[in-house]
Amino acid sequence: MILLPASLENFGGAIFLGGIALSFWYVYVSSRNERWWALIPAGVLTTLALMVIVSERFEEYSGAVFLGGIGLAFFLVYFTNMAERWWALIPAGVLSTLAGVTIAAERFGEFQTAGFFFFGLAFTFLLVALFAKMNWAYWPALILGIMGFLGIASLLDFANYIWAIALIAAGGFVLVRYFTSSKQG
Repeated sequence: MILLPASLENFGGAIFLGGIALSFWYVYVSSRNERWWALIPAGVLTTLALMVIVSERFEEYSGAVFLGGIGLAFFLVYFTNMAERWWALIPAGVLSTLAGVTIAAERFGEFQTAGFFFFGLAFTFLLVALFAKMNWAYWPALILGIMGFLGIASLLDFANYIWAIALIAAGGFVLVRYFTSSKQG
């Protein structure tokens, strides 16, 4: 029978989770090339142990520690073989962004973090495009960056002017396309 601590929410729980994490760290270190996957449970369990310790004093940061720690585990997976494991940049960036959003939500309110969220996702796909040389990733980076800008702009007073200018520009583009295509036909 395994002796579990009465609660995983105290220091004994942190030691228990850290002990299991150490076993996965050992699995990874014993054969790094074949057992890169062990970084994920090792990182998650280490993060859970740290979250238990941090939440004792800084409860408002426990979500950021948890999400950021798991994001860090995926960054480590990426760095084990950057050519083959480029995909790990996506969960790493998304989880790191969500960690930042939890802190931003505490400081600025949940509604105002939309721009931060989309900018973080845009940065994630920009990393994929630049580091993994995946040209398709520029498109989601561009679209998410625009959404991030609009999320920030919607909080400011000049957002109505931006929308008006965008709609006038779109209408002008449609008119120009109409008149230039009718002359050619």
